Amino acid sequence: MAVMKLLTKTKLFTGGTLLMLAMTSAWAADNETTSQTQSVSYENSDLYRANELSLEGFGTGSIGKYTIDHLSGKRVRDNTKLGAGMGISYFFLRNFGINAEMYSQNTSGVFIDSASVNAVFRMPLGQCGVAPYAFAGGGRQFELSRVWFAQGGLGLEYRFCRNVGVFVDARAVFPNETRYYGVGRLGFRIAF
Repeated sequence: MAVMKLLTKTKLFTGGTLLMLAMTSAWAADNETTSQTQSVSYENSDLYRANELSLEGFGTGSIGKYTIDHLSGKRVRDNTKLGAGMGISYFFLRNFGINAEMYSQNTSGVFIDSASVNAVFRMPLGQCGVAPYAFAGGGRQFELSRVWFAQGGLGLEYRFCRNVGVFVDARAVFPNETRYYGVGRLGFRIAF
């Protein structure tokens, strides 16, 4: 019985070691490009670049002022409106760019419920692929009430490689004529 346990642990150790070697090889291959005349390597700091254009798709969840002021799990579950949207971003500098986005929470009436433009400041953390960001801007709401709004929020992006990442963020939205509300997004980003 002890021999079987030892063999099982050895197989797990060997399998884990092979998996680690495969992951390390894939990481090394992703972090090195080769041309015919020279080999050029880059660091993960190049995951976030200046002059970067990206497209994004995301799901949204929004909650109103009353739910925010009286926050509980039940109220969030019962009062959250779900939706989907898309956006485009352009980073002039590695840490600063602009973003335009639109989303819809239902298909009755107007198809686009909200559209906005934001200034975005991101701060990539070393070489790990993680970049917290903050944004502020404004836009127009077309569904329920036709109002202008200002907004600000925080988010976190993770890049798997130079071109593909995921993000999550949350914002407070302040319409000029109605009560404030909050919107959260979860989505993917493709960078060029």
